[in-house]
Amino acid sequence: MTTPTTVDIVLPCLDEAEALPWVLGRVPPGWRAIVVDNGSRDGSARIAEERGAYVVREPVRGFGAACHAGLRAASADIVCFCDCDASLDPGLLVPFVREIVAGEADLVLGRRRPTARGAWPAHARVGNLALSRLLRRRTGLRLRDLGPLRAARREALLALALTDRRSGYPLQMVVRASDAGWRVREHDVPYLPRTGASKVTGTWRGTWHAVQDMRRVLAEDVAGEGAGR
Repeated sequence: MTTPTTVDIVLPCLDEAEALPWVLGRVPPGWRAIVVDNGSRDGSARIAEERGAYVVREPVRGFGAACHAGLRAASADIVCFCDCDASLDPGLLVPFVREIVAGEADLVLGRRRPTARGAWPAHARVGNLALSRLLRRRTGLRLRDLGPLRAARREALLALALTDRRSGYPLQMVVRASDAGWRVREHDVPYLPRTGASKVTGTWRGTWHAVQDMRRVLAEDVAGEGAGR
């Protein structure tokens, strides 16, 4: 089965001028790159436009705000997400899309596997492990990562009515997908040392804030689920 051309890939971007050429150069042929500029000051938007990407400007700061702006701007049947820091190759999403098209899964996630020391700092791995365990208790899903590389159908994603606009967005997507009965799959993907400094998990403080965002998402969605019963 071939991969269809009706795929949009959302690339949230905040000062990623150095990484953008590498990332955009690896977007599969026929796919549309949607770069969501989240307030960059290094010319990221201009670089993306020069390389043929569709640029969306999202003034509200936050990973979730950027991702959701890209989702709203998408028009393809299938939407993928990938970080814009050259830590993940967008080409890795091709088999993810094939699974969605074949009806084998509703949401496909990439489990990051570091290729070099320092690619995934210890504090970020610890925070991710803790959240994976909390997610398992909440949903029963035995996922080992909550990474940014993922694919699903656009209309189904919009129907999840995601509300988080910070670091909890990826987790909320998985929680609500599980609650909706989606088939969620996870596959190992190589994780490279990022280009530039991380805006979220580059420090213990950044990781702590991300974990708190995600804990809040879990608490809110549990409360919402209980209220709906």
